[in-house]
Amino acid sequence: MEVIFLGTGTSQGIPIIGSKHPVCLSKNPKDKRLRVSVLVKWEGNNILIDCGPDFRMQMLTNPIEKLDAILYTHEHNDHTAGLDDIRPFFFRQGDIPVFAHKRVLNSLRKRFEYIFTSTNKYPGAPGVIENEIENKPFFFNDLKIIPIDYKHNRLQVFGFRLKDFAYLTDLKSIEEKEIQKLDGVKVLVVTALRIEPHHSHLNLEEALAFIDRVKPERAYLTHISHLLGFHDQVQEKLPENVFLAYDNLEITL
Repeated sequence: MEVIFLGTGTSQGIPIIGSKHPVCLSKNPKDKRLRVSVLVKWEGNNILIDCGPDFRMQMLTNPIEKLDAILYTHEHNDHTAGLDDIRPFFFRQGDIPVFAHKRVLNSLRKRFEYIFTSTNKYPGAPGVIENEIENKPFFFNDLKIIPIDYKHNRLQVFGFRLKDFAYLTDLKSIEEKEIQKLDGVKVLVVTALRIEPHHSHLNLEEALAFIDRVKPERAYLTHISHLLGFHDQVQEKLPENVFLAYDNLEITL
């Protein structure tokens, strides 16, 4: 299994438009972050987790010939706004399977009605195959996918475990029974928004405590804002098995 970090930034990305913050002005490419998303490559399958507003640029930067499925964590714009840009894949492959909570599918239907409609559909619109998921395991092409249920402030979000890899973005609070689903995971990806506490995301201290609770072999921090600091300076202070993810980072399990 291979994982490509397509984007590792928070909802505004880094740099923020018009910002004079030092991190936003950094020349280090690791400090430039598109909206958060990962691509999981497994036995010839390309599985996208979240399809945000930077999806087109992410696909141009990391040339992907096909897209087999999209898993959605939740309905916020920075995780869903790129859905229209699946069109090149649709034109080559046909309808793309999407997997999401019922609430998220309802949101997508409202925002992208022209994609989901079956009546008088515009011929250039892409198509999807809807798959409603609940908080129980499901399969895609023989790959077992385990949803991890948690809260982003008061909003329900799904993280996902795929074999020894787990991806939990936009996490603030989680019940013990859901943490137990992560037992034995080798690679954990989790939110670390900034240094100061935040109402809907783990900050760095909370993220490190969560990693210590799960005890993966390796952990990667994502959904990062400019307020976390410069990539290289933050990385120097992290435990030896914890890494600050950055755009286009590729890891292998």
